[in-house]
Amino acid sequence: MAKLLIVYHSRTGGSRQMAEAAAVAARGEAQTVLKTADQAGPEDLLQADGYIFCAPENLAAIAGAMKEFFDRCYYPVLGRIQGRPYAQMVCAGSDGENAVRQIARIAQGWRLKEVQPPLIVCTHAQTPEQILAEKTIPEAELDQCRDIGQALAAGLSMGVF
Repeated sequence: MAKLLIVYHSRTGGSRQMAEAAAVAARGEAQTVLKTADQAGPEDLLQADGYIFCAPENLAAIAGAMKEFFDRCYYPVLGRIQGRPYAQMVCAGSDGENAVRQIARIAQGWRLKEVQPPLIVCTHAQTPEQILAEKTIPEAELDQCRDIGQALAAGLSMGVF
């Protein structure tokens, strides 16, 4: 059975909601593993057939915990996961584009294959209070996350990728 790994980091709940929505939808199509960035490691990447990376953008960059996951895993799997499909989702307060670029660049280094355009969910959090507050992602945007999870898992199961 095809295996999808979803790795995420979330401090205020937005990315967690997005990753969980993708995982719920993916489980109907493929074996799905949902792990936080601090719990996921090279062995998880090696055991999976495809990936969804979900992170917040903090200070115009991917969150430090997600970057640490990539730092910790990059070289141990380099040359061993090329060609595998991936998608990414970013939870941002205003933009998200730089985090998308950073994740895409890391995936390019691993020679992963992007199979869906990146999803950026913008919370419009602009004040310190809004930025630090617990997030609630609207259902319409969670539906987009579900679509990504289901489509990637279905593609893995059907051998499309």
